[in-house]
Formats: sequence, structure tokens, C-alpha cells
Amino acid sequence: MATITKAAPVSRPPSYYIRQRLLQNKPAMIGLVVIVVAVLVAILGYLIMPDNTPNANNGLVQIQKKQPGFATQVLRVPTAVGEAEEVSPLELMLFGQPAGYLEVPIESFSFRGDSLVVQPLRSNNAQADQERVFDLKLFSGDAAEGADKETIEARIEQDYLSERTFLLGTDKAGRDVLSRLILGTRISLGIGFVAVLISLVIGVLIGATGGYFGGWVDKLMLFLMTVVWSVPGIMLVIAISLAIDSKGVWVAFVAVGLTMWVEVARVVRGQILSLKEKTYVEAAQVLGVPQYKMIFRHLLPNMTGPLIVIATANFASAILIEAGLSFLGLGVQPPAPSWGMMVNEGFQLIGAKAGLFLVVLPSICISLLVLAFNLLGNGLRDAYDPKIPISNA
Repeated sequence: MATITKAAPVSRPPSYYIRQRLLQNKPAMIGLVVIVVAVLVAILGYLIMPDNTPNANNGLVQIQKKQPGFATQVLRVPTAVGEAEEVSPLELMLFGQPAGYLEVPIESFSFRGDSLVVQPLRSNNAQADQERVFDLKLFSGDAAEGADKETIEARIEQDYLSERTFLLGTDKAGRDVLSRLILGTRISLGIGFVAVLISLVIGVLIGATGGYFGGWVDKLMLFLMTVVWSVPGIMLVIAISLAIDSKGVWVAFVAVGLTMWVEVARVVRGQILSLKEKTYVEAAQVLGVPQYKMIFRHLLPNMTGPLIVIATANFASAILIEAGLSFLGLGVQPPAPSWGMMVNEGFQLIGAKAGLFLVVLPSICISLLVLAFNLLGNGLRDAYDPKIPISNA
């Protein structure tokens, strides 16, 4: 009679179950998708922006505060120094393409003799501007000196005249809002990444030192945490800005990071206090393992999960802090676009037609990105909880 043997259970590493719990958490996966899209947008940057000039700062006075979907015809007039040199794709992606032309929104154009006559677009608060006349030689470019008039006119219509649509409208300086929102994604994620990195380095060092050595060292570290914890984050950033007598994006990077390390240090200290009582730690101490190896090779790797969770939560907090600082004028400085600064610009126009969407659009971006990181953080917290069952595991 044949015997039926029971299949042995499959042994899988803990990372498998963590991954399965995360994949089964739909809100966390939605947050992850939003974050991945935001990262791609931030990396591509100028390559996908309608206005790829540095800082998306190409403002057209005639089209200030236009509603989303506004379209107009635009004439590109080469400047006296000639068109800007082409940059490499990498330089374009990182820094943008300097403008070597002057853009003029127009209502109509015509050719008269050796001149191009255009009727500029009427601005929001002014009557129609006077006609502007441009010599056709401005647009001849590399064409031969003897190029006929018909050839130059055809080139103007093909290369220098275009229909421009501002999908999300323009701000008070006539700049494309969509382009500045895209570039603002890079700034928000960049500040969040650097701030989290700084907070992790400082928090892990201070928390691990205090928790492992104990005694007066632990008391000193706790006192330092308590002092920093008691100071409001914005006040600390203001103090840092005053101390180094500077404002700007790099100051915001460092200042936000220096306000967020205390929570990391408290978590690391608590984990170290519980882990250092384990048997394998006592065995390593008996074998004479150096203390720095004990901390960095045996204790810290065992708290990867909590550090990932707290880093995700701090990322969301860093984005909010940066937006608040930029709103107050203490973070990213013009002309670099920041979502918080864009909210402030829209807030100053409350009452105007464009004020509402200039506030709402960057606010939506901030809310979506912060919500995405919070959803992912909650999902990671649940994923590292072994008590939560896995369906169809």
C-alpha cells in the first residue's frame, strides 16, 4: 500500500513576507505609484517642460495671470547676440536651455516690404499696443545673404511663429505654471531626500551612541534631543539661516534636515536599548568584537525596517516644512520655482480671476505627494508587522 507523504513547508526569507504584505496593501501601492511618477517627472525635468529655460523663468508680460487652457500665437525674435548654443541632452535635463530669443505674443502679423509687422497681444489691463516692426534680416539666420524675400517669409512662418497653449495658465509674471510645477517637483523631492539623509545620519549616530553606551553619554544625548525637540522647526530654520547669513535652496536642504533628526535618534536609541540585551550581543562582547563593529554590523542592520518607515514619514514632513518655509520667504528663493512660493504668489492675487487656480494647483501637488508618502509609510509599517496575515502566501 502506497504511503502519502506530506510536502514540507516552503521556507522563505522574511523579506518575502514583507514584500507580499506591501503588495497586497492597495493604498500603499497607489502611494508608491504616485511617488514613482513624481520621481520620473523630477528626473526628466526640463526635457518634458513646455518652457525649458532655466528655472522656467521666461515671463511674457502680455499674458500675465491667464486662465488654464489659454492659447495664443507667439513670435520668436532672435536677440542681438544670436540664438543660444544647443546644449547636450544631459545639460538640458539638469539646467535647461538658455533662451537666445525674445518671445512676443501677437494677435496678427503681416509682411510689408523688407519688414515683419506684428500686432502684439492686448494685455489684461491695457488697450492694444502699437504695432511692432522687425527687419526680415533678423530672421535670415544662416541663410545666404542673397536669400529672396519669399524664402525668408516662409522660414519665419515655419520656424519663428508658433501656436502656444498654456495648459495650466500663467502666473503674475506671465510664466508657464505647468513648467514651474514640474520643476517644483524636483525641488520638493530633492529637499526631502537630502533632509531625510541628513536626519538619518545624525539621528542614527546620536541615538546609537546614547543607547549603546548608556550612563552619562546617554543622559547627554537625551538632553540634546530634548533641547532640539523643544524648539519649533521653523524657528530653528530661521536661526540657522541667520547664523550662516544666507537663504536659498541649499540652506533649506540643510536646515530642514537638522530639524528632523530627533525622532530618528529616539527610535534608534530605543531599539538599541532592547537589542543590546540579546544573547548574540553578549556573545560578541565576550569575543572582543570592537564596539563600532557591534553597532554598525550587528545592531543597526536589525532596525532597517523601523528606519525605512520613519524615513518615509520624514520625507512627507520635509516636503511640508519646505513648502511652509518657501511660503514665508525663508526657503527657496526666486526665480527658482517652489510649490510653497507659488502658493504665496497665488495668495497675493486672491480676488483676481487667476488667484484661485494659482493657489489650488501647487496646493494639490503638495497634498498628493505628502499623502502618497504617508500611504506608503503606513503600508511599510504594516508590512514589517509579522502579526498581519498574508492572503494566498
